[in-house]
Amino acid sequence: MHIGIAGNIGSGKTTLTRMLSQHYGWTPKYEAVTHNPFLEDYYKDIQRWSFNLEVYFLTQRFKDIMEISRSSETIIQDRTIFEGVYVFVANNVAMGNLSQRDYDAYMDLFQVMMQMVKLPDLLIYLRCSIPHLVAQIQKRGRDYEQTMSLEYLSGLNNRYEQFIYQEYKGEILTIDADNLDFENNPEDFASITDKIDARLFGLF
Repeated sequence: MHIGIAGNIGSGKTTLTRMLSQHYGWTPKYEAVTHNPFLEDYYKDIQRWSFNLEVYFLTQRFKDIMEISRSSETIIQDRTIFEGVYVFVANNVAMGNLSQRDYDAYMDLFQVMMQMVKLPDLLIYLRCSIPHLVAQIQKRGRDYEQTMSLEYLSGLNNRYEQFIYQEYKGEILTIDADNLDFENNPEDFASITDKIDARLFGLF
């Protein structure tokens, strides 16, 4: 079984992935952020490095999903290949950060990959407001994220809403995360696992 965690930067995807993997005994698959060779350059000059960054992410996510498809374990994934395309790349095109030529080349590559990819069994969407995201980003203090503009973050949020509710064809569980502290409050975490249990196992 393949479970995906979707959500904007700062929404708590990695934390929830870790906690759910421990709770259910699932195998976590984390997004490659620390070792991405383009990420810091990207936040310094988004137009220059967008294509490089997005192709790198696409390649890594495709490797991940091929590994997931061959596994007999239940794997929970921190961000899926679909968000990279329909949220981040779409946002960069809309903002003029990715040329039409680069976008066409990227989408050709993506469509070839899709011939070998299936949707996750469940996609859990952490829905957050911009103020909540900003607070979380400031709290974790990654230097390269501190220069991120509100326009960029807001554009991603809008794209997430469009992706989740208009473009994605698989099973979705939306978690409104603004008023949840699932990392530190057991009741908040239990409210999430109750929803997952109901969706996956028919409980409650």
